[in-house]
Amino acid sequence: MTVNVVIMAAGKGTRMKSALPKVLHRLAGVSLLQHVLNAGAGLGAARTVVVTGHGAAEVEAAVAAPPNAPGIVCVRQMPQLGTGHAVQQTVPALADANAVTLILNGDVPLIRTGTARALVDACGGERLALLTIELADASGYGRIVREGGAIRAIVEHKDATPAQREIREIYTGIMAAPTRLLKRWVMALRDDNAQREFYLTDIVAMAVAEGVAVVGSAAPSETEVLGVNSPVQLADLERRLQRMRAETLMEAGVRMADPARFDLRGTLACGSDVEIDFGCLFEGQVTLGDGVRVGAHCCIKDARIEAGAVIHPYTHIDGAQVGAGALIGPFARLRPGADLGAAVHIGNFVEVKNSTLAAGAKANHLAYLGDATVGERVNYGAGSITANYDGANKHRTVIGNDVHVGSNCVLVAPITIGDGATIGAGSTIGRDAPAGQLTVARARQASLSGWKRPQKPAKPAKAD
Repeated sequence: MTVNVVIMAAGKGTRMKSALPKVLHRLAGVSLLQHVLNAGAGLGAARTVVVTGHGAAEVEAAVAAPPNAPGIVCVRQMPQLGTGHAVQQTVPALADANAVTLILNGDVPLIRTGTARALVDACGGERLALLTIELADASGYGRIVREGGAIRAIVEHKDATPAQREIREIYTGIMAAPTRLLKRWVMALRDDNAQREFYLTDIVAMAVAEGVAVVGSAAPSETEVLGVNSPVQLADLERRLQRMRAETLMEAGVRMADPARFDLRGTLACGSDVEIDFGCLFEGQVTLGDGVRVGAHCCIKDARIEAGAVIHPYTHIDGAQVGAGALIGPFARLRPGADLGAAVHIGNFVEVKNSTLAAGAKANHLAYLGDATVGERVNYGAGSITANYDGANKHRTVIGNDVHVGSNCVLVAPITIGDGATIGAGSTIGRDAPAGQLTVARARQASLSGWKRPQKPAKPAKAD
């Protein structure tokens, strides 16, 4: 069955109190609109049409960006004259008169592809299908009015009778319709109401009048159909989504200290016996091997951490590889290009960027390694740095196996430290250091007798 997807994304979002178009606000690191686009992409739609309005240029730029397919069409609704008017703008862009058109909302981000597919199947190219759900408190929602099980109308809360307000089944704002009928129905809509707007829900009465079956498809959960109209609602959906993601991981065996304080803004693949403490944030694509332990308040982005590694609290990892059994942190920072071998130790307040550390290397305290190649079993002293930037270009430092670099050293790149070399504490090394030797570059210590520390001038006495 050919499917068109229409996504309504023209609203201003006044209650967001933001210059950013509402559908571009982010949920779990992805815009609301992108969540909906991803759900629609899973249907294999022949045509996806996004209706833009407020902030149209920004929204259209987001739609045109990866990972979206280049075939998505945007149409503008100017001015905004209701939901029916929005769909009217899409009519020339809808493919295949024998298709089904699914209408989604850009501010209802957690609709799942499976739920959307079930609604399309309920339409079947012959019926008008409405996504519905039963709520304990349906106040403010349009009620689904049935006769003998068949849907006969959608009645808005303000227009409902006391008996109709007792109905718990509501319309979610998502529907699927035969494209050939939808085109005719929306072009016949009228704006003879107090708001002078064209309401898409009026097509229900048209379908009933023509004898076209109107059917309901039940949403599996309330969370899937909740919209975002304010920062409060956005935060509520964030926590709902993160809790669902946490539960999925825990059901697969991951142990979490507190799933209410877990955030995933991308994908997280975990081996067996992984432990994640509270307050951790994962972004991009992250892989944690068997037995990895992540301490509290770590931020990990686009990283691969091998089996048995321990990431101590307050560590930041971005674009790095961590070898098996490594110990990282606390308060460490691994920047893009950091590639750490097995059993490497990176301690507190150590930063590593674009550097490889071979098995067993250690930098335990207050150090910087940038653009470096570090051999096996190296001990890199506290306060030592690689001076890799000359003001115009980056240069590389090569440190051989079994090197000991003392505290507070500066290795001025480009430079090579030979295997087994020792660099004396406090040295500034600007030339290659030979293997197996002690290299020291610091001034001779001197003590000056009779030297006196400068004194501040005495303050004049105050007059009586």
